[in-house]
Amino acid sequence: MAERCWLLTGGSGQVGHAFSGLAMPQGVTLIAPDRAALDLADLPDLDALIGERNIAAIINCGAYTAVDRAESEEALALAINGEAPGRLAAAAARADIPVVHVSTDYVFDGRLDRPYHEDDPVAPQNAYGRTKLAGEQAVAASGARHVILRTAWVVSDHGSNFVKTMLRLGEERDSLAVVSDQHGSPSAAADIAAAIATITVRLETDRDAPQGVFHFTNSGEATWHQLADFVFDRASRHGRRRPVVAAIPTSEYPTPASRPANSRLDCSRIAGEYGIKPRPWQDAVGEIVDALCTVNQQEGLRA
Repeated sequence: MAERCWLLTGGSGQVGHAFSGLAMPQGVTLIAPDRAALDLADLPDLDALIGERNIAAIINCGAYTAVDRAESEEALALAINGEAPGRLAAAAARADIPVVHVSTDYVFDGRLDRPYHEDDPVAPQNAYGRTKLAGEQAVAASGARHVILRTAWVVSDHGSNFVKTMLRLGEERDSLAVVSDQHGSPSAAADIAAAIATITVRLETDRDAPQGVFHFTNSGEATWHQLADFVFDRASRHGRRRPVVAAIPTSEYPTPASRPANSRLDCSRIAGEYGIKPRPWQDAVGEIVDALCTVNQQEGLRA
């Protein structure tokens, strides 16, 4: 088989960065252009790019993820989260190649008292969620072979995320207040990336591979407060300071964009149709905390 390429957008983000670190299948080269080369807000001629580089699949991890700022920049968020995925998927349809698009729990209103299934009604409560839903709809309408992968509460040792913020604040403060009435499943970017790779291989090699919307998070659930406690307990094994973590309701931590109270996603479909069974979030987050603390210890020794 001739050398072929997978096109990855959003390579500097958490999931994209993790995906870039994976070993590619035999015969596959990953192309992950930076924003200067492939700006989702101003996409180039995708047909030419696909033809010139022998693109065999598109993985769209790129997104406008500044949830609060999206309330005042919804047009920009829509261009990146809504319109760009549609253009990528339409180009994929013309080239007869598959596309995997990463989406979010924010397409739901968070009011159910159980984990959300893929076919539950969508009702985004903020600009970010509305723009991500527009992207889902554009991909689904493109005619491309596709999987839309919804995830939530993404964390890693790269970029900005809750775990890294907690570790930083834990070194600066003796006590913190963290929201305790929002529920979700912390999800390691590395595990999401691995799931995407499995899906992409199947879509590319099997025209009858399952398509549509799938959910993927690590298994189990927590509140932000419980996640913070876990992070500090784990970090304390590495000699890190252990602040007191107070539990507060969302009402005491107002933000421009409303957050769903329930971000739990049912992942049974991806397990049944792709054989992807998420591991417990505690295992995934524990690895991230260990890695971050180890890096910090090594940097301290070098200093």
